[in-house]
Amino acid sequence: MLKPIDAERVIRDRKVSGRFPADLHESVAWWVAACFVVTAKAGRMAVAYDRHQVTAEFRHRFLKGAVNAEHWACHVSDLGTATDSQLLNAMRQLGDIPGAHLSTQATEDDVIVTIRLYAADGSPLDEDTGLARIRDMISHDRVPIPVNTAARGKVTDDRSLVTAPGAMP
Repeated sequence: MLKPIDAERVIRDRKVSGRFPADLHESVAWWVAACFVVTAKAGRMAVAYDRHQVTAEFRHRFLKGAVNAEHWACHVSDLGTATDSQLLNAMRQLGDIPGAHLSTQATEDDVIVTIRLYAADGSPLDEDTGLARIRDMISHDRVPIPVNTAARGKVTDDRSLVTAPGAMP
């Protein structure tokens, strides 16, 4: 691991969250995504974000990690900008698949990046449903890597599945 993190500190309480760049860097999104695909055994997943400039690069890395997780060839539905509620609705529309929402909150002193992972039933991942395993994989430098080009997944632009915040349905 080129730039290790304190996984115990940032992967807990049903989320991956920390100060950018002090606690988290963009590569963490790749690691989390690859571990999430393997942990959830996900052949399909939905991803959304909040459109913040910092979140955009985390989202880019998350998408790359998800499609490059071992042999899973994960098909990622990129929802673009969406709220957690819109993500959960899209996950149901897509056949009860797992999902992730990435967001950034700027405070006076810090920029906090948060990645929330959801199981296929829409419940947030917690210690017993995969978060502990993801933390352990990252802590022990066991991030899944692609096995070959044929096993690479794909990203589909599925922004049409969500209504823009503030727009009429």
